[in-house]
Amino acid sequence: MMAVLTGLCLIVLVAACGGRGRPAPAPPSATSESPAPGDHDLTLNHNGQERTYLLHAPPGYDPSRSPALVIALHFYPGSGAGIQELAGLEAKADKDNVLVAYPDGVAGGFNALICCGNADDVGFLSALTDHLVQTWHADANRVYLTGISNGGDMSFRAAVESTGKFAAIGAVSGGYSGKLTTAETYVPKSPVSVITFIGGQDRYASTFQAGMKTWQQRLSCRPSPRASGVPGVTHTLASCKDGSEVSVYTLPEMGHSWPGATTGSLADSSAGLSATDLMWEFFAAHPRKA
Repeated sequence: MMAVLTGLCLIVLVAACGGRGRPAPAPPSATSESPAPGDHDLTLNHNGQERTYLLHAPPGYDPSRSPALVIALHFYPGSGAGIQELAGLEAKADKDNVLVAYPDGVAGGFNALICCGNADDVGFLSALTDHLVQTWHADANRVYLTGISNGGDMSFRAAVESTGKFAAIGAVSGGYSGKLTTAETYVPKSPVSVITFIGGQDRYASTFQAGMKTWQQRLSCRPSPRASGVPGVTHTLASCKDGSEVSVYTLPEMGHSWPGATTGSLADSSAGLSATDLMWEFFAAHPRKA
């Protein structure tokens, strides 16, 4: 949720990050691109600004099969390449014919719930989704958002404010907190399922836990304990009144990290479980509900 600098959290002033008065979005445009397998460095014009992102299309990419889409959001300060290295999503994508996009935040961050900046990142992620559905033929009912730290916070913000875009989100070491979330009505208007991973040694663990409790109370979710398969790790799964589900893993020995990752500054290869594996299974089981 808070900024991460060289693996450590950096508190950024909320006043610089919480603006609500967004200009009306301009129609998105993109550089000329030809959908094909491989790795692509692309741009999308949003509100007069060229936004950059990486896109991985698997070797078996076939637009006629309407692949699912996962958008992965980095920590602060960071880049799409940083979470590409950390999360290890591409091996899964190649196996299951899924597109993975890695957008870059402005000045290394996303305008999420606590920080960073004042860009219209909700609008940008919505425009990016529309573009990838229209041009790369991603399945609009299977679009998922994930992120760590600042990117995890941004996943929650987009889940609430981008009605109908995302079927589920996966937040790692990020949470639902900050000024915007104090409003009782600040919840998704259509079902968005959530899987999240919280480290007990993360300095923001209590904030993340409180945020998930609030999220589930507001959506009338009923969490119940489930086996995690890892000694000491707790897992709850909740069914919510709107049809969404919430899956919460708490890893008592983990800090501000991506569990199961083997590379990258926020990797924790000794966490005992893989956020990437569990998230991938959760996404596959949660297409968008009508």
